Amino acid sequence: MKIFIKNMVCGRCISAVESIFDHAAVKIKSINLGEIETESEISDKDLQSIEKHLEETGFERIKDSAHQLIEKIKNFIIVKVSELDVDENFLLSEFLSSKLHKDYSSLSKTFSQNENITLEQFFILQKIEKVKELLLYNEFTLTEIAGKLGYKSVQHLSSQFKNSTGFTPTEFKKLKVHNRKPLDLV
Repeated sequence: MKIFIKNMVCGRCISAVESIFDHAAVKIKSINLGEIETESEISDKDLQSIEKHLEETGFERIKDSAHQLIEKIKNFIIVKVSELDVDENFLLSEFLSSKLHKDYSSLSKTFSQNENITLEQFFILQKIEKVKELLLYNEFTLTEIAGKLGYKSVQHLSSQFKNSTGFTPTEFKKLKVHNRKPLDLV
């Protein structure tokens, strides 16, 4: 049985969800971001208990196919950005179409209709959150960050950063409070 779960965005999320299923004594066949496959069917009573525990932990079971698709899209984007695996020739449309084997225009339409934001805007917001993280860690220069996240120049990164946050990257680093968002809330 496949179950799709909203807000699974990292390895710790996988561990938390795995723990919920272990607690319910449900054997897991496989687990990935946003998706868990059990070895057998789950009774309605156990499923209700699992859903309750998921919600208490900040997750949610996704029941309809459109939201399952959206969660997959989000997870692909989050992983791509977190791995700093975006070069300046990266095309979001080609990436998502090849991963999901669907036409990008239909993916984009489904996403926009349900999330009130375009796929491109979501991708930019994910990159901006990653820039914030990398700026605070102070491991890379702004030029290196721009290269790792597919920006054609530092000026392009700085412009997008300022449009999104209201601050330049340098101003952001000087702030006392950095206003980072959890990835599941971007």
